[in-house]
Amino acid sequence: MDQATIERIDADHVWHPYGGFPASTSPRVVESASGVRLTFADGSTAIDGMSSWWAAIHGYRHPVLDAAATAQLQKMSHVMFGGLTHEPAARLAATLVDLVPEPLTKVFFADSGSVSVEVAIKMAVQYQRSLGRTERNRILTWRGGYHGDTFAPMSVCDPDGGMHAMWRGVLAEQVFVPEPPVDYDEDYIALVDDTLTSQRDRIAAIIVEPVVQGAGGMRFHDPRLVSALRGLCDAHDVLLICDEIATGFGRTGELFAVDHAGIAPDILCVGKALTGGYLTLAATVTTEEIAEVISRGEAGGLAHGPTFMANPLACAVASASLDVLVASDWRNRVPQIEDGLRTGLAPLADLDGVVDVRVLGAIGVVELDRQVDMQAATDAVLDAGVWLRPFRNLIYTMPPFVIDDADLAAVTAGLGAGVRATLASSSCQSSAPSSQSSAPSPRSSASSPRSSASCWSSEVETPA
Repeated sequence: MDQATIERIDADHVWHPYGGFPASTSPRVVESASGVRLTFADGSTAIDGMSSWWAAIHGYRHPVLDAAATAQLQKMSHVMFGGLTHEPAARLAATLVDLVPEPLTKVFFADSGSVSVEVAIKMAVQYQRSLGRTERNRILTWRGGYHGDTFAPMSVCDPDGGMHAMWRGVLAEQVFVPEPPVDYDEDYIALVDDTLTSQRDRIAAIIVEPVVQGAGGMRFHDPRLVSALRGLCDAHDVLLICDEIATGFGRTGELFAVDHAGIAPDILCVGKALTGGYLTLAATVTTEEIAEVISRGEAGGLAHGPTFMANPLACAVASASLDVLVASDWRNRVPQIEDGLRTGLAPLADLDGVVDVRVLGAIGVVELDRQVDMQAATDAVLDAGVWLRPFRNLIYTMPPFVIDDADLAAVTAGLGAGVRATLASSSCQSSAPSSQSSAPSPRSSASSPRSSASCWSSEVETPA
């Protein structure tokens, strides 16, 4: 099928994520990918600075992952997990238990990150019900978060600043506290404590994205806040759920973001990089105690069972991906990427219209005082030989861990081109973005807010 035919069919029939019909920007046709590069149907290439939404940490066409997929295809691609099991699932579960913090030892496989959060919330509520606390059916979280697009995860996303405000009255009403401060703040922890006290008969668990809030605004916060939440959960006898779908497997410079805080949650959600970006797979990992309590409750077990749970092909590739990660020099490489991002992005902090430049691990973010002009920014980034996907007032990168220094410098240059293209755009009236702004992180290089012309895009995209 030629490029024109693909584009025509796509325009006529394919609905892309987080957008209307027709799409406000024309999608590029990818023909192949290898290493850190995408090759488009017209023969041009671009460095994938997104790890295709934060998953392809080893790049594309990795020989070990390709071999694992090929070998598993020769055995079986799928088998139901009800009443059956298989080596790829067992091996992956054992590897995960070795990697996650103790005492997390029970692994429930799910189809996607959003589903893993559904499972985590269901675990928390079933746990409380099994203890006779049927009124404890609400989840506490802080604003500014994003946990997925199915209904339970949507209910714990930011109810006002996020994109799920339209579902008010349909979603379960959860308990929210203000977004986490950048620095540790005892008054903030006292506020969470007071909320837990006043709502003690309603709250089953707290759910947060530890250290980095992803698609809600790419905000960073002090790991000591996460440690303090652990203490509050213990004091109030509620569970702590940590959503590490975006941050797990080395992205922040530690294997898991909770490692920065030195704590273990009661339930951990992982996905995205789990399979190295090859196939969709996620996992919800919990403790023996929680599994035992749920199993002796009214349902006799966790009431959840996806058709493609523990898909053998995905599990085989995930095991290979984790083996590659553990054997690699990621602990040194991710800090090197952090240094390269910091160096490459720092000059952007001096531009009028840039609110903040922040970097942590293999995450680099530039926050603007206006909505990104998606078309102008995307064109400018692609002209620089890079693929990025901005959202709201943020242009950011999460590059593959295997990216070399020269390509990383190209990514930061491309990101800068996208920033400058948006700042130069004058097609809209002056206005500030509606999304909540972030204060500079202690690990960021930042400027003070400035005002100038804003260009609003019809794109409503938020990364999954």
